Amino acid sequence: MIDYIKGTITQITPAFIIIETGNVGYFINISLNTFAKLDGKAEYKVLVHEVIREDSHQLFGFADKEEREIFRSLLSVSGIGASTARMMLSSLTPSEIEQAIIRADVNILKSVKGIGLKSAQRIIVDLKDKLGKQAGTGEIFAFSDNTNRDEALSALVMLGFAKSAVMKVLDKIIREEKNLTVEEMIRRALKNL
Repeated sequence: MIDYIKGTITQITPAFIIIETGNVGYFINISLNTFAKLDGKAEYKVLVHEVIREDSHQLFGFADKEEREIFRSLLSVSGIGASTARMMLSSLTPSEIEQAIIRADVNILKSVKGIGLKSAQRIIVDLKDKLGKQAGTGEIFAFSDNTNRDEALSALVMLGFAKSAVMKVLDKIIREEKNLTVEEMIRRALKNL
């Protein structure tokens, strides 16, 4: 897998760049954020994400690590492909996307062409905990190290309840009373699910 390509930028547009290195020109799809950072540069080390399919082999390039990490996080969401993730990064900065997910701001995500209500909600549900732990912010993430909460969550999911619903209920219960046993958490959660 290619991690980065360092070379001469022979062509740059808001949608792609061509970088020549070792007498080979690589066509790399980019976002407007990356375009803004690379425009006017003659040489650059572009971080790359490869998307290899049966019928195509595409490269997506990023000016910095933060943007590539957000791109990869977005790809982990069901229904979000590389083109949609690139569109999001062309419409919003990586930090704007991260903050919208952490704050559960559906409207900011919906402002991106191709992202509807369901997609925005799915992005938030799938990535809120992941990005919140990385950012280390937000009240809800104070519970992430709670062993009792994790055990209660595991037990309730094994009983057939949806993980996202269980997490919301458990977080609410813990906000109300912090020092509960696993059994007490499960009992209270069952009343609310």
